[in-house]
Amino acid sequence: MTKLKNIKVVVSDLDGTLLNTQHRISEYTKSIFQELHNQNYLIVVATGRHHLDAFAIIDTLGVPVYLVSSNGARIHSPNKEELFSFNLDSEVVKNALNVEIDPEITVVLFKENVWTTNRINEKLNAFQAELKYRPELVDYKNLEDFGAMKIFFSCDNHEKLVKLKDAILANSSEHLHHAFSLPTCLEFMDKSVDKAVSIERVLEKEGFTLQEAVSFGDGFNDVQMLAAAGKGLIMGNAPALLKETLPELEVIKTNAEDGVARYIASKILDKEFAVS
Repeated sequence: MTKLKNIKVVVSDLDGTLLNTQHRISEYTKSIFQELHNQNYLIVVATGRHHLDAFAIIDTLGVPVYLVSSNGARIHSPNKEELFSFNLDSEVVKNALNVEIDPEITVVLFKENVWTTNRINEKLNAFQAELKYRPELVDYKNLEDFGAMKIFFSCDNHEKLVKLKDAILANSSEHLHHAFSLPTCLEFMDKSVDKAVSIERVLEKEGFTLQEAVSFGDGFNDVQMLAAAGKGLIMGNAPALLKETLPELEVIKTNAEDGVARYIASKILDKEFAVS
């Protein structure tokens, strides 16, 4: 008998959540998700990653998975059919970038087949075990088409990102909302785009509600999905401020400890699964 009742759907973020510290899915986690599939749970991965990048990761699970990517700007079915897409208007993006940007900050636009950037950032490349979604070096002063799924900034100095966030919101807040997926990663999306909204689209298609879902996350781009789920779980490795933002939610083990899989095994599946 399952310990967590009325749960029919499992929703998980990738980085810092389903993925371990090597940005991979462990063999133990794969075995747990295969058992979820065997027991007829619906599985949804909701990530800030681009779908081309995320496909290469979720394919290793070996089970059908709905993919919500680019923080909700794309939805793909388990057979990789595009079900929903949304792009930021070129002028909105251009206006957002029309602020003073510290030269230490990496600027990225998520486009359909490439990500344009002002610098090749090896730290960002390291997030892809296989480079399926490739960077393209551009000079934003000469770029003509700024249309994108989302705007992404990376910098080791969090305060510089906070300053940039304030500058962009000062002239673009009517169109954009932001999230720190990590303290070093700042993302801007259209106000209509959010992981939780896109997850609801998937669940409506499958005849479920968010109250029948358990969700796992570790970043501020997960806040709405964690708060809206029937059971939201925060990773132990999540920033302290996220835990303070959602104090009513349970904090579980870290991604390095296979926290998602361990929780599913003990609280959702019909029997305990030992860590191999």
